Amino acid sequence: MVNTRKTLATVFLLAIATIGFAQQKSILGTEKLKKYVEYFNSIDTEAVKNHVPNAAAFSWLADQTPLFECPDSVLEQNYYYRWWTYRKHLVKTPEGYIFTEFIEPVKHAGKYNSISCALGHHIYEGRWLKDNSYLKDYIKFWLYKADAGQTKQRFHQFSSWIDDAVYKNYLVKPDQAFLKEILPALDRDYEKWENERQLKNGLFWQNDVKDGMEESISGSRKDQNQRPTINSYMYGNAIALSKIAEMFDDQSLVSKYQSKAVAIKKLVQDSLWNASSSFFETRKAKNGLANVREAIGFTPWDFSLPDDKPIYAKAWNQLLDTAGFDAPWGLTTAERRDSTFRTRGTGHSCEWDGALWPFATSQTLKGLSTLLTNYKNHGKMNAEVFYNELHQYAASHIKNGKPYIGEYQDEKTGEWLKGDNPRSSFYNHSTFNDLIINDLIGIKPREDNILEIYPLIPKNQWDWFILDNVSYHGKIVTVLWDKTGLKYSKGKGFHLFVDGKKIYQSKTMKPVKVPMN
Repeated sequence: MVNTRKTLATVFLLAIATIGFAQQKSILGTEKLKKYVEYFNSIDTEAVKNHVPNAAAFSWLADQTPLFECPDSVLEQNYYYRWWTYRKHLVKTPEGYIFTEFIEPVKHAGKYNSISCALGHHIYEGRWLKDNSYLKDYIKFWLYKADAGQTKQRFHQFSSWIDDAVYKNYLVKPDQAFLKEILPALDRDYEKWENERQLKNGLFWQNDVKDGMEESISGSRKDQNQRPTINSYMYGNAIALSKIAEMFDDQSLVSKYQSKAVAIKKLVQDSLWNASSSFFETRKAKNGLANVREAIGFTPWDFSLPDDKPIYAKAWNQLLDTAGFDAPWGLTTAERRDSTFRTRGTGHSCEWDGALWPFATSQTLKGLSTLLTNYKNHGKMNAEVFYNELHQYAASHIKNGKPYIGEYQDEKTGEWLKGDNPRSSFYNHSTFNDLIINDLIGIKPREDNILEIYPLIPKNQWDWFILDNVSYHGKIVTVLWDKTGLKYSKGKGFHLFVDGKKIYQSKTMKPVKVPMN
């Protein structure tokens, strides 16, 4: 039996290696990836082994993930660490592949330890893998299989921006046949959310625990509070469904979801914007707005919901305020000036009343990126703010001097508040690599054949970087910056390659749109 297992493992590794070596040789190569994987493997006891064990991690990651190099060693190491941890959560089940949130089994999970809370994050991150079949299985699992045979619903156990994530996945890996297959299920699911969570006034309500954000200042486990989260998600979902329907010339469905999006946008701006605090806030079931700024107030920008006006952009200034969200170890989940900040039980329950949560940080950074790329009014925000916060986010991925990603942290010390609880290790509850690829380097996926790049790297921050082996629209894309031309020997400046062919070169690093032909 032991020899059989060893033989199968060897065949598996050889198969993956063959696929990897068959692909076009990258500019960067996999030496750096190998070094990081060997280090991460060396500090891991590997208590849980899923589809890709540590022994196969290098071969699988070399084949599946984009390669990255930059002068910021904190960003670079964490980029590879997050891919290394992400593949740990890939599980092959009798009902297809899924990604887990917790590496250890938890009581509140559904089949195969599945949890829908971070589904949107999983899809955003996984869309950059070369093989999109993992995500297709995962999406179909939630639409068709997760609730089958369960005593309580699992898909709607938590709020979700699945439609938006499905569309964003399509923009990277176009597959209209897949979208056409699942569109009826997505449509039905949206209507189910309306039946379960939409109030007569048109806004959606949610308990903070069902947002995955329990024990928050504005939240409740019972009251039907109208939160910026679920309303932003449903807006993003409606926009995505209208765009998907447009692909198939389903004008009835296009009109249906465009109307819903317009209505939600108006309601959020009219009812959840607090003019006195200049912030989007929770409207409670009783007594109006919560009168507290929380990180969820940035969520509307994740989906480009707010109008492009200075009054809304002003909300972002709170990122730079130490009485707002600016803490020594990162961005807090509630404003630090609130009298009840961090009073709901350190380490004993999930604290969303100020502690740092990677889930929230990655959402806030996505919203900030959207503000800087899609809006004219930025308040005090700029690329330097984005870069500094992304760097701090990466720097927070540490415990006892070693790479680590857990549930939540003390905002002053960086202490992981679940301590050594094994369920917290490798917590797959946020994005990071998508923020590097889609936001910092700035690959902006589109439906057409245009390669659009909008970097958020501050001027003079880096003399060089490369993002290589990016699987996009069935091609391999490389984005390269080399100020002197001496680092990569491809010439001075900013370069774009598609399938090894240079399609663009500029002396400066700047936003660009260029055909991939």
